[in-house]
Amino acid sequence: MFPVLPPLLLLLLFFAKGTHQINVDCNELQMMGQFMCPDPGRRQIDPRTQQLAGCTKEGRARVWCIAANEINCTETGNATFSREIPCKWTNGYHLDTTLLLSVFLGMFGVDRFYLGYPGIGLLKFCTLGGMFLGQLIDIVLIALQVVGPADGSAYVIPYYGAGIHIVRSDNMTYRLPRDDW
Repeated sequence: MFPVLPPLLLLLLFFAKGTHQINVDCNELQMMGQFMCPDPGRRQIDPRTQQLAGCTKEGRARVWCIAANEINCTETGNATFSREIPCKWTNGYHLDTTLLLSVFLGMFGVDRFYLGYPGIGLLKFCTLGGMFLGQLIDIVLIALQVVGPADGSAYVIPYYGAGIHIVRSDNMTYRLPRDDW
């Protein structure tokens, strides 16, 4: 059940007159109309990885956000506050480097050695990339980002913006059939 604060806060903002500030615990703001993360006035993108600075292995980064007009955060005394948001953790594996290795040296398994899969790399080396069929399959799988680094990190992509998020089926996403189906 959601707390009563966001609808009440919207009503207060609707009926507020002039420059009246509303003091709120900004960590309880829930709707994206009430705040904006990350704060565009601060540089929070790491230019090396093109992800949020301080992204952890758990896929969370603490960033500075800015509340909507007339909202004053009680924790900072102004309209800014910090919040944890999801991010993609990268460990330095570049997508373009991996694709070039797969296209030109994939028959020797260099792409799999680079990503941290020495067993598959050795198999590709011994079979000349699976008679070039394995090399072609790896080029497609790497380009679609289905095959990623062995440590579970995301690729460094040379731009910041929309990316691929792969949803995998596991015990948490599998739906059991119900009796009424």
